[in-house]
Amino acid sequence: MLAEGIPGGFSSLYDSLASLETIGVCQRGYFVEGLGGAQFALPGAAERLRAQRDDDAAPPIVLAATDPAQPYGAALKWPKRESRSPARQAGAHVVLAGAEPVLYVERGGKGLQILVEPDDERLTPAIEALTAAVERGRIRRLALERVDGEPVVGSAWEEPLLALGFRAGPRKLTIGA
Repeated sequence: MLAEGIPGGFSSLYDSLASLETIGVCQRGYFVEGLGGAQFALPGAAERLRAQRDDDAAPPIVLAATDPAQPYGAALKWPKRESRSPARQAGAHVVLAGAEPVLYVERGGKGLQILVEPDDERLTPAIEALTAAVERGRIRRLALERVDGEPVVGSAWEEPLLALGFRAGPRKLTIGA
């Protein structure tokens, strides 16, 4: 409610959300630790959160930055990075590993932000999950021009991304349609 700027906040929608729970459209529970007791989520979102809970071996998942199962930027703060902070925007995506954000894909797929240290062991599986999401059609296309604000062509990220199926262009690496 805070992220969307709903007038009246949570209390103005509580009755409507409770009605949606009655007909099975959403479910009430305690999904995000540290938030109030009355939380609502789509049934699929709740299951995705449960699958990630306390399971560092779980594969990374790619979510829309605005997905209710993705709490960063709304209920939780984004990890601190030197580059500009990610945002909950339509068209942006987040790769979560062990319920923590590892990658942020800017709206339009032109920029990638690394949200963990460069030597983090979750980074390679997260990039592979992002590539798989494009191959499965969940994300239409990525045309990466920047990684952490720096040009991707000529960077340390160019070779690993090309090895995962990205195509080289004059100023960007692309994958997908």
